[in-house]
This record gives sequence, C-alpha cells and structure tokens, in this order.
Amino acid sequence: MNIDPGKDVPLFIQIAEGIEEDVFTGVYGEEDRVPSTNELSALLGINPHTVLKGMNILVDEGIIYKRRGMGMYVQTGAADKVRAKRRSAFDERFVAALVAEAKKLGLTKEQVVAMIEKGYGHA
Repeated sequence: MNIDPGKDVPLFIQIAEGIEEDVFTGVYGEEDRVPSTNELSALLGINPHTVLKGMNILVDEGIIYKRRGMGMYVQTGAADKVRAKRRSAFDERFVAALVAEAKKLGLTKEQVVAMIEKGYGHA
C-alpha cells in the first residue's frame, strides 16, 4: 500500500482506497484478516486514529467487518461490491466526460465507438 502525505487526498481516504484495491485485486480474499489498525499505523508511520477512520469507511461500505477481539476481516462479496462501485464511478468519471468532450469536438457516436474499438485493439 502506497500512502503519500504530499497528495491532496486525505491519508484516511488513501488508506481506505489502498485496502479496497487489495480486496479488489485479491491480495485479501473473502473472510481474510486485514492488517490491524495498529499494524498499519506502525507500518505506515501514521496515527492509529487516521488508519481507523479509513477502515471505518470500508466497514460502512460493507467491504470489511469487525470481529470483536479478532480484528478486521474481508466481507463475503466484497470484491463484487468494489467492482460495482468502480463501474459506477467509471461511468460517471470517464464515460460522461468522454461523451461530453466528443460532443464538443463534433464527433458522432459511431466515430467514438470506432476510436474505442481501435484502442481495444492496441491494449
């Protein structure tokens, strides 16, 4: 997990995004224990309350859950929740912006689709 104190993104958000990425990519599978607040705090050199604030975001989103006295664990179906969240964000962040820019440039839907298909051919 890479945390950058110089970024404009608050540390607790970076922590939540880092754990979320690890869940999404399979670093942590369903029902796996994630590092504790104190472990992450020591590893990253960050205040434990900041780490906890980031973890609580994921608890609220149903990505991880607390087992009393045992730590934090990945919720069943967490990767699917992250995928759905990212698809929604992808649509809002990239597709809407792409369509808006294409319209400004006077591109047709067919031209945009052709560009995307060309891009997929190079990936």
